[in-house]
Amino acid sequence: MKSILKKLITPVLQKHWINDLIIAIPRILSGLFLTTMFGADKFGMPWTADSQNLNFFEVSAWFPKDVAEFGGIFAMAPIFFAWMGAFSEAVGGLFLMLGFKTRIASFLIMCTMLVAIFMQKWNQGLWAMLPAMGFLWVALYNLILGSGRFGLDYLISKKLNTKN
Repeated sequence: MKSILKKLITPVLQKHWINDLIIAIPRILSGLFLTTMFGADKFGMPWTADSQNLNFFEVSAWFPKDVAEFGGIFAMAPIFFAWMGAFSEAVGGLFLMLGFKTRIASFLIMCTMLVAIFMQKWNQGLWAMLPAMGFLWVALYNLILGSGRFGLDYLISKKLNTKN
């Protein structure tokens, strides 16, 4: 189990630290934007317009209705899928920004963005799909590379490797 954890969190390091820094910038900014501008809206955080009477752990009322309109499995459990989508955007974005459990967060974000592209934005044209596609692309390369030197995964993997 420990070896699987090490493989999951150990990032691919670039030859020079400046390359890791350049790769970290889109990860950090995408995580920040995903958490504050996309995921927070779905939870009804204090800075969103529709959050007056919502508990923090409730998903905003509009989002499960939106998810139910996708049909199929999404219509059978819209609150669950809405909560999972909001969670992967808000918490996954935060983890992506910090470089913590980067590959797991990237996988969740990729799943959410694929659903957003194909189930929600597909008939609205390419321009409407671009934000979800951008987050998908950033999540894809972070799924492969991990956090790089500028993330918590790097510090944790360094600690795990020095103990052995």
